Order: sequence, then structure tokens, then C-alpha cells
Amino acid sequence: MDNKKVLENIKNLTKNEQRDLSYDELYEMMSKMDDKEITELSNIIGYPVFTRLCMADLKHKFVLLQDGAAAIVVNENGQILMQKRIDNEMWGLPGGCQELGEEFEDTVVREVYEETNLVARKEDLKLIGVLSGESRKRCYPNGDVVFNNTVLYLVDKYTGGLKWNEESCDMRFFDLENLPETEKQHDADLIEAYKKYRGEN
Repeated sequence: MDNKKVLENIKNLTKNEQRDLSYDELYEMMSKMDDKEITELSNIIGYPVFTRLCMADLKHKFVLLQDGAAAIVVNENGQILMQKRIDNEMWGLPGGCQELGEEFEDTVVREVYEETNLVARKEDLKLIGVLSGESRKRCYPNGDVVFNNTVLYLVDKYTGGLKWNEESCDMRFFDLENLPETEKQHDADLIEAYKKYRGEN
């Protein structure tokens, strides 16, 4: 089977089926691919999952450094959009990992659309800041531990109707004075960065 067909087959798998690929299956595929095809494979599966699959038995033990972008989506009332994650039932912001070869602006536009159905444009994004370090460490129910380097953007111009995907079980706009309790927040440090940004502008 040629590599184009292999990539198409991987694309047609469910997310869970992609996560269940064995190291041996991945090795067999990648040994016949060039760097462009491996990059495409990574972007189909998603970089963090792809990286962990390459770790074989150590995949949930390996502490991963990952780059990504997140959005403070603000409505006309000044409220911010938060989503309740299905994996840990904590409230966070729309965002996710950068794909290989992707610019951060493209990452946040893509993630906002995938997770909320809202359409933002690169030219309307406003950079709030870049966050890294211990406040960006995340431990997930499956044992994964990651340190996120996160580029945070303000999205106050967008189109589309709100609709969430399989990563969320709820999504709504909150007043800054009436957010979910801090211990139930996934991105409290990002929201604090936004509050500081508001105070400076």
C-alpha cells in the first residue's frame, strides 16, 4: 500500500482508534515515509498523541513539552467563553496544541473553530502574552504530564454560532466576577494574564 493510501486510512480512523495504534504499527508506517509524510501523519493524529505513540511503553511516563495557543473569547457584554472539559470536568479556555509547521495564529483560529464553531480571523487577533513554567504544568487522568508553552490571544471579533465538539460537555460565557471556582478551572493562570492585560490597556 502506498503512503498516500496509508495516510488516508489513518485519517478515516476515529480518534480512539488512532490512539490505539501500536508502536510496531507506527514504526512500520514511518519507516517507509519521508519527512513531509511523517509531518502529515503527526498532524492527522495530533502532535502530543503522535509523540506519545512513538514512546511505546513509556508513552504515559514521558513528560512532554508542548507548544500551543489559547483564546480569551469575549462577547459584546464583556464576558469570556469557557468550556467544561469532558476528560476532567474542569473549566478551561478554547485552545490546543500547535501542529507541525503551523503558526500560532493559525493554531488559535483552528482550535477556536474546532472547539466552539466560532470563526476568528488572524488579522483580528490581539496578542495578550506568552505563558510558560510551572503554572502551565498539567496532569491528565490517563497519566500524561505536560508542560505547556501557551500563546494567549484575545478574540473579540468573530462570527458563527456557538457549538462544542466531543472535547467539551458544556460551554458558556461568564462574567469575570463570576467565574467557576479556581480549583475547577483548567486555565486560571491564563485568565489572570487577561485580567492584567485589561488593566494595562
